[in-house]
Amino acid sequence: MSIKTISSREVYRNAWTAVREDVIERGNGQRGIYGVIDKDPACIVIALDHGPDGEFVYLIEQYRYTVLGTYMEFPQGGWERADVEPEDLARGELREETGLTAGRMTHLATFQIAYGVMNQKHHCYLAEDLKMGEPDPDAEEHDLVLHRVPVERLETMILDGTIVDNCTVAAWGFYRMWREKQG
Repeated sequence: MSIKTISSREVYRNAWTAVREDVIERGNGQRGIYGVIDKDPACIVIALDHGPDGEFVYLIEQYRYTVLGTYMEFPQGGWERADVEPEDLARGELREETGLTAGRMTHLATFQIAYGVMNQKHHCYLAEDLKMGEPDPDAEEHDLVLHRVPVERLETMILDGTIVDNCTVAAWGFYRMWREKQG
């Protein structure tokens, strides 16, 4: 089914988000309104630490104003620029939020976040050969808490509902399938 845009108007914009309202015509001739949130590309990073004591991932714990709660998730975010190289963004977000730098970055996938209402690409990276440094959070990230979590614990947290961030869950699920295919 195709949808034709009859008109479009921006109703709101700030440094992170633009919201538009489109008058549309569906394939059956019915008209309607579609609200769309446009955001610049973002990334999510699975920082995987292979150590003698097992495999660990790094999670960020932070307060999320939109849902009025503190949650854990993989490092992720954007730079409010459309022209950013995805790997540069992933490396930058990882360093800003965790202080980690990666010797090896592997692009796993590009997702769309909540594409029923939002237009935003989300590049998923695997970061390995990690070195710890100092984080450099931006103003909205002043309260970040870094956690190094065993992979088994991560999966328990996903299954028991401790981790509810759909991007983190999707990234981990994709990574597990990708790793299995690697042999």
